[in-house]
Amino acid sequence: MKKIETMITLDASLEQVWNVLVDFSAYPLWSPTIKAFDGKPAVGKRCKVRLEQPNGFKITMNPRFLCIDADRELRWKGNLILPGIFDGEHYFRLEQAGADQVRLIQGEIFSGLLIPFFGQLLLETKKGFELFNMAIKQRVEMVA
Repeated sequence: MKKIETMITLDASLEQVWNVLVDFSAYPLWSPTIKAFDGKPAVGKRCKVRLEQPNGFKITMNPRFLCIDADRELRWKGNLILPGIFDGEHYFRLEQAGADQVRLIQGEIFSGLLIPFFGQLLLETKKGFELFNMAIKQRVEMVA
């Protein structure tokens, strides 16, 4: 198992951050890494998500949404080919960080047989998280 986690502080309310985070149809307008959602995310349901990493690696996943908890957490889990080969449980958690400040924690827990062979991809994934964090900060603070 391998875990990647990043954090950023946004100057906005929990509600403002959440509204941008769950406006899935707007992602193509501002996200450098999550390029598209096909379908309406709902807990227990799958939704196609197209990802692009900074190195140009592209993949379309069909993750199952595990948690959509307003103003708190968004979480999904996807896998490559079959469960247990290369699985990723992606999450966004929101925490109050001060008056009109929110800490966004973005991470992913990777598991499966192929994890030892994907070290470089995991490094690129972390870079992608950091780019996403900066982009959502800009988007949220522009709206706020």
